[in-house]
Amino acid sequence: MQRPTLDDFREIRRGLPVVAALLFVAALAFPMWRISVDAVQYPSTTLRVSLYAYPHLAGDFTEMARLNHYVGFYFPDPVLVEPNFPVEENAIDVPEWALGPVAFIGVSLLSVFVAVAPTTEKLKRGLKYQFGGTVLVFTVMLADIQYRLWQAGHTLDPGAPVMGVDGFTPPLWGQYQVANITSVSRFGLGAYMAATAVGLLAVSYYYRDQAATFSELPARFRSGLTGLPDAVRDRDGDTDDEGDAPHRPTTTAAEPNHPETHS
Repeated sequence: MQRPTLDDFREIRRGLPVVAALLFVAALAFPMWRISVDAVQYPSTTLRVSLYAYPHLAGDFTEMARLNHYVGFYFPDPVLVEPNFPVEENAIDVPEWALGPVAFIGVSLLSVFVAVAPTTEKLKRGLKYQFGGTVLVFTVMLADIQYRLWQAGHTLDPGAPVMGVDGFTPPLWGQYQVANITSVSRFGLGAYMAATAVGLLAVSYYYRDQAATFSELPARFRSGLTGLPDAVRDRDGDTDDEGDAPHRPTTTAAEPNHPETHS
């Protein structure tokens, strides 16, 4: 079976999936999600916790756990592995958290597999399925995380010191307040790296029918930016011409019949 040469990876449709694969793996070393918390119990300090794609927390997670205890909100239990933080008995079970690296490494290996496709047709077909499958995988992951956040916020410990706290759903991105605790959620560097990798797969899919190389990419980008105003101007011009054109009847009036004269 013929395999692509090193020169073939100068093409955007082969080279970018390899770069995306490296980004997917590297993203595991960085936080996926960050939470900053301000509370009256810590008047001069903002608590910060970073969460990774596997059951690992960094930052002030011990202080954060003590603070969450007031309202009965706990870090989830990954079940399948031992995390680096103590798990409360009433914490919700989130076994899929331990499977996060499997998803990242899986889409990374698939990206490499597609990039080394032996024929152009297999490469094009692989790029289509790879891009669509990767978007689906991360969409499901985000939906699952948001569901687990909803579940954790609506199964508060009834024996918590602060009583009467209504259920809440921490957002993946944004600010929220519970009792006297104000939290801000933001994506971490790992999430941005994964999003960049998905974007690279989108670009490689866009160039699936072209053997364009990386050296041609700046010129193509500039050409696209230069041609955009002309395309808009031409479209507007066509619209104006149609609007200003005089009305032309679609039918013509029949000439009156004149009787023939005979001499």
